[in-house]
Amino acid sequence: MQHFKTDASQTLQKRQLQDWQVIKNLMPYLIAYKARIIFTLLCLVVAKAANLGVPIMLKKIVDAMSINTTSQALLVVPVSLIVAYGVLRLSTSLFAELRELIFSKVTEQAVRQVGLQVFNHLHALSLRFHLTRQTGGMTRDIERGTRGIQSLISFSLYSIIPTLIELAMVLGYFLFAYDIRFVLVTFIALFCYVVFTIVVTEWRTHFRREMNTLDSKANQSAVDSLINFETVKYFGNEQYESARYDVNLKKYAQAAIKSQKSLAFLNFGQQTIIVTGLVCILGLASQGVASGKMTIGDLVLVNVLMIQLYIPLNFLGVLYREMKQSLTDIDKMFNLLNTDQEIADAPNAKDLKIHSPDLGPHVRFQDVCFYYEQNRDILNQVSFDILPGQTTAVVGHSGAGKSTLSRLLFRFYDVQSGAIYLDGQDIKTVKQASLRQAVGIVPQDTVLFNDTIGFNIAYGKPGASQSEIEAAAQSAQIHDFIMRLPNGYNTDVGERGLKLSGGEKQRVAIARTLLKNPALLVFDEATSALDSETERYIQKELNELAKNHTTLIIAHRLSTITHAHQILVMSAGEIIERGTHESLLMLGQRYAEMWRAQQSQNQA
Repeated sequence: MQHFKTDASQTLQKRQLQDWQVIKNLMPYLIAYKARIIFTLLCLVVAKAANLGVPIMLKKIVDAMSINTTSQALLVVPVSLIVAYGVLRLSTSLFAELRELIFSKVTEQAVRQVGLQVFNHLHALSLRFHLTRQTGGMTRDIERGTRGIQSLISFSLYSIIPTLIELAMVLGYFLFAYDIRFVLVTFIALFCYVVFTIVVTEWRTHFRREMNTLDSKANQSAVDSLINFETVKYFGNEQYESARYDVNLKKYAQAAIKSQKSLAFLNFGQQTIIVTGLVCILGLASQGVASGKMTIGDLVLVNVLMIQLYIPLNFLGVLYREMKQSLTDIDKMFNLLNTDQEIADAPNAKDLKIHSPDLGPHVRFQDVCFYYEQNRDILNQVSFDILPGQTTAVVGHSGAGKSTLSRLLFRFYDVQSGAIYLDGQDIKTVKQASLRQAVGIVPQDTVLFNDTIGFNIAYGKPGASQSEIEAAAQSAQIHDFIMRLPNGYNTDVGERGLKLSGGEKQRVAIARTLLKNPALLVFDEATSALDSETERYIQKELNELAKNHTTLIIAHRLSTITHAHQILVMSAGEIIERGTHESLLMLGQRYAEMWRAQQSQNQA
């Protein structure tokens, strides 16, 4: 039992430290607007002072009215009191709205800056990170985190801090105008209320955590299912997906019911404490009126002050829970910011310098060893050169390590040993932005943005003119197809480009890369989704383009690489043959076997 208490205490301390760390991380985004924060706090204090003045003015009006109960009573009441009452009520609203107006910029700018920083950081993280994370859950964490910042600031500035200021003012007024008993009863009632609220809310926090976990899980399941819409249809698994999603929804519903039950207990307990405190205060006030020490106006004042004070406290449980949840959500988002980049620019990294922009860089793989997992080697002592302006093709069976070469060239991963050089510069020592600007790829699996065809082509060179976009589309043999569409280049391609065929998507990808016009070209099965006639046209364009670029071709169809200056045959992460098309055929080994097999298939 003692061990359990110790663990619970340590867990609570850890959470508190995390909460304070979140606040510490958030502060730099807020204190950049010191003047607005100071002015907001002034408006807050003035608004609460006016709010306290409203019931005090009401007390004076009631006392003045009690002088005479006849129809002439209104003449006794100073008109100035009524005017002052109205002014105070209006001032409360005015300064409250002014406070929100002034501070809204601070909140929105903080949300924008944090959200942008997280977005940029996610793009800076390695491919390994994105392959191991579910996008649906990650975007949900970011969404909750940014919303959590808004909630935390809103609850703190518009609820918690104003309530504390009002409490201090009320206690001060009770001590000044009446006696210490009013202060003690009010303080004890509020202390019990706060302690009860925090303890019960902490107890029911795990219900909220469970709800959020199940909510994320359900969302991930739905997103994955919708992303793989075609796969679901291929296998007729709509009912299976629905049942899988419903399992998560049922679990979420059960957790939500538990949370609602605990909320009912919290609300009833809070009301019990509030009513007890209010009855005690009114009892003291009634005694004061009976003894002549207090007036009817004082009784009204005490009642209004207590009700006015308890109204925001009615939501303290919700506020505390939401603030704790906001801190948790913000912490998750900041954890994304704290995720190690893995592939980062060196402190003294410089821009990549291409010695011969008209031909492209000299590419050298020198004794490169690489693995994704330690017990499974992908590349083993791979060495080869691609001279400026020349074309090197890589062939081999699936899993030989061909596509890994392109990922290493883009520095999605760093090699475990060996090095990759472009014009004598180790790519680990240059800035990643300049490296990726110099390399263009047409991937085997083309994924397009859910936008127009024109946008997707122009993505290779943001800001490109329409004539440049059309020229690239013509070179990729897709311009005529686009012009036959009702909306031309403004045609939407759908989620991941699903409105286009595989060949059409691949031609868009080729046009995008042609528009980028990089110094080093990588074609990863660039024509694998094209029909034979279109492939011949595009292969001719690619061959013309490759004449003025250093080019790496990862190919399956050997007929597309017969022109290459060098062909590398890979197997199990090693280069087992190298040479030209003719020399490899004369060698009569693995490449010659692959060639004969493909020729037989074509003839069949």
